[in-house]
Amino acid sequence: MNFVIIGCGRLGAELAYRLYSQGNQVAVIDRNPLAFNNLDPAFSGRTIEGEALNKDVLQRAGVEHADGLAAVTNSDMLNAVVAHAIRTEFHVPQVYVRNYDPYWRPLHEAFRLHMVSSSSWGAQRIEELLYHAEIRTVFSAGNGEVEIYEFSLPVTWVGHTLHELIDGISCSPVALTRAGRSFLMDPELILQQDDILSLSATLEGIQSLRQRLTSLKED
Repeated sequence: MNFVIIGCGRLGAELAYRLYSQGNQVAVIDRNPLAFNNLDPAFSGRTIEGEALNKDVLQRAGVEHADGLAAVTNSDMLNAVVAHAIRTEFHVPQVYVRNYDPYWRPLHEAFRLHMVSSSSWGAQRIEELLYHAEIRTVFSAGNGEVEIYEFSLPVTWVGHTLHELIDGISCSPVALTRAGRSFLMDPELILQQDDILSLSATLEGIQSLRQRLTSLKED
């Protein structure tokens, strides 16, 4: 697939390399040639120096044939204007923007752009973790019939297996986060202190899980 990344700061460089390492064709645009130093040395995609609002620069990056584009500079105004222009003139099927300053989120919303607000999302995630809520809802499917829940492992469950935790409960393991990295869970996995578990379940299933967590605490 062909992707165009506008902005080669830390976020843009990381995104470009991740896409490139998966075998995609990637072009990166930045007006500052020194910004390309942020790219991983193994990156062999294209780099285009110039203003993203310049049509010639966009065409040299191959925007007319792009499958997706991400505007991830630290200027919300530039991200919004460029993304809107590209979506309407070049009809790129997937266009996403970075919201750098939460104050400017209404600008992206006014253009009806798909955005990722790293500041707002990051603050929300850290807030949830700091609260140490027993079980948090992180995703809801359909009308909420099935949701993905996340919770920090109670100390009383350290040394037990995932199978012991969820056996007989209507839920499915999604992922386990340990020391900042996530991976798929094996039923015989030995749970460790500070593990964060993500499970999909119905309301009935998560209520059963809460009861199991509580019952072990009381033993």
